[in-house]
Amino acid sequence: MFRFALLSAVLLTGCRAVERTAVRVLDGDYEASSVEGPDTVDADHPRIEIGFIPVAEGLEQATDIQFAPGDSTHAVVLTKPGVAYTVDIAAGTVTEWFRVDVVTVSEQGLLGLAFHPDFATNGRFFINHTPSGVSPEVTRISEYQAADVHTSPTLIQHVLQVEQPYQNHNAGQLQFGPDKMLYIGMGDGGLKDDPFGNGQDRSTLLGNILRVDVDAAVEPYGIPADNPFVGEANVQPEIWAYGLRNPWRFSFAPDGRLVVADVGQDTWEELSVASSGDNLGWNNREGRVCFPVVDGQDCENDGSVPPFHVYDHDAGVSITGGYVYKGRSISDLTGKYVFADFVTGRMWAMALPDDTGTPGELHRLGSTGMLISTFGVDASGRMYVADYGTGRLWMFGLPITTVPLSEQPAEATP
Repeated sequence: MFRFALLSAVLLTGCRAVERTAVRVLDGDYEASSVEGPDTVDADHPRIEIGFIPVAEGLEQATDIQFAPGDSTHAVVLTKPGVAYTVDIAAGTVTEWFRVDVVTVSEQGLLGLAFHPDFATNGRFFINHTPSGVSPEVTRISEYQAADVHTSPTLIQHVLQVEQPYQNHNAGQLQFGPDKMLYIGMGDGGLKDDPFGNGQDRSTLLGNILRVDVDAAVEPYGIPADNPFVGEANVQPEIWAYGLRNPWRFSFAPDGRLVVADVGQDTWEELSVASSGDNLGWNNREGRVCFPVVDGQDCENDGSVPPFHVYDHDAGVSITGGYVYKGRSISDLTGKYVFADFVTGRMWAMALPDDTGTPGELHRLGSTGMLISTFGVDASGRMYVADYGTGRLWMFGLPITTVPLSEQPAEATP
């Protein structure tokens, strides 16, 4: 009741200071799901049996798991407070690599990292963060350089900076595509209901997937000539796809398609395959249904691309996108896209849509009891998952035993 009353006051007053306070109150502390026993929500879906092999701990509030190109021995795990750790997969040791000063209210912090495809020779990588000491607050993409994931990096330049009206819906994902372009996920700016209509406003960088060329001769980046809106009046040329609420995690499938998990608002969490120029619907739509329209556009004729999969808030309330599983230890999972819900800890897998746009059957992987904040994949295709609450890093593997996850033997290998 208090949260509803406060939010109502915010929407009526329109005061930016009060709105920011509301975001702080609404954020709260996350608690792991207490789901136990049979998962009745997913009972109709076939189950794939998986196990989780403990890798490391001490990584509380993990936000991203990345491996340098070609590396399967050391993971880089980011944490919300601004610390990046190098994890030795075999030994389970955790070593601080670098840290940045960030603000951490609500969904702010150190949120994403992408290694340049030629990291082995040029040492370049990029981070997505919300730096402290900046007013108004911003999302910043910065470029660093390091000899390896054990050597202190050097800041090269700030590549992109976008003002954030609120402290939530910062998105955070960075990924290099098969085309060696850097893709950046930007949320709609936050609060709720997309109050500025950013999802359908291509004059802003908010609410989009951006695509930039960090290898261009111009600094800090170039605009790829084949970006879909280059040359259009009042449209930001960095935009590659738009109509997004909070694309916390996205990834490229082996066939090059971009799979976006967009965190929903009141009812629907969604997965979409995004192509160049796509409108993914927010804020005219949430999932596959109309959402109260801010700017009067017709939901039925908005030209948006529908998601290929949605789930409602009986199953979960905050989607965490993952990757297509390319490992060899769980054959039933090979080739399927793995994703989860951050709050309920449920995890699923499904084949991506075929040429007709029809996705494969949904498979349940179980209720993990984790706060699943992010997935990672190493060069050999092994998949990892981080528990935001306990600070543990796990590797996917075959089921080992019925002993609780925390007591499974560390010497098991996938």
